[in-house]
Amino acid sequence: MIDLGTTLASGVRLLRGLPRGHAQVQQARQTAAAWAADHPELKAELVVDERPGTSVVDFDLLLQDPEGGTIALTARAGDGVPWLIDHSTHWAAGRLVSVDEIHLSVAQALTMIHSLSRRDATPHDEIVDQCLILNEIQHDDTPVGDEDLQAASEEFRRERGLHDRATTPDWPAEMGMTLQQFDAYIGDIARRRSFRRRREAELGPAYLAAHAERFDRVRALWSIGPEQVLADLGGDSPEGLLPALAGPAGEVETTIAERFAFELPEPLQEGAPGDVVGPTAHGTAFLAGVILGRAASSADERTLAAAGRVAFTEWLAERRATASIEWHWS
Repeated sequence: MIDLGTTLASGVRLLRGLPRGHAQVQQARQTAAAWAADHPELKAELVVDERPGTSVVDFDLLLQDPEGGTIALTARAGDGVPWLIDHSTHWAAGRLVSVDEIHLSVAQALTMIHSLSRRDATPHDEIVDQCLILNEIQHDDTPVGDEDLQAASEEFRRERGLHDRATTPDWPAEMGMTLQQFDAYIGDIARRRSFRRRREAELGPAYLAAHAERFDRVRALWSIGPEQVLADLGGDSPEGLLPALAGPAGEVETTIAERFAFELPEPLQEGAPGDVVGPTAHGTAFLAGVILGRAASSADERTLAAAGRVAFTEWLAERRATASIEWHWS
């Protein structure tokens, strides 16, 4: 028969003596395992929890009560508040992610998701990207211009089907926002949007000069489908690549368009007028195409804007690669 009171006192001394740094968790587990081996009838288990916003960890000791049930031991110095209660009111308890100097709460992230619009990125990735932008503008207290606010507001309404001003107030009401909070929300979107436009304009000219061929205007015809169907199209002329869109061998999707070279399927991007490509593997299907024309890039407004967008995407990827990113899932 064990002396439960003496054993619990020993468990408390164990908890108070454990090292509480992240790097020492394994050492703490080994110490607790040795204590548990000396008290096998209690089936002791150490529970480790990270304290929000710090490098400190907290511990509980779970013990099997000989009379049934489980005993949970918590030992805290100072104010004596158990970590479970202390964490619930901690300033960082609701933190979701930290990206360099920006610390985003769960509530902020949920609100931010409603302003994300990229279809080529997960919310997880775009939240990080938006935090990177917030790092760049956090000390910018320049008032957002009326034109930028108007543009951000119109873009937001358009993407959410809020086609008139009469229906717009319904959205913040559904989100639990006051109209003042909604105005601040649109202001934040406008500030991030304004930064992106400025950065794209800064980066565009140099990027275009360094990658001029990527912004050639290329007119091409290409078909994507099963390899055998494309092979049956045959021929070395554009006419030979025009498929019948239905048949027993499978369907083919055909496109004829003028685009920047970088926007074309990769096998066509470097082609010269008259070049015939494929059939060649393309994703999970095959591609066959022909280059109908190619005009060298020029530094006009449309091309500079496209170069700026590509340059900004690459700049953001470089920032992401060097940023300190920590997700706080627990």
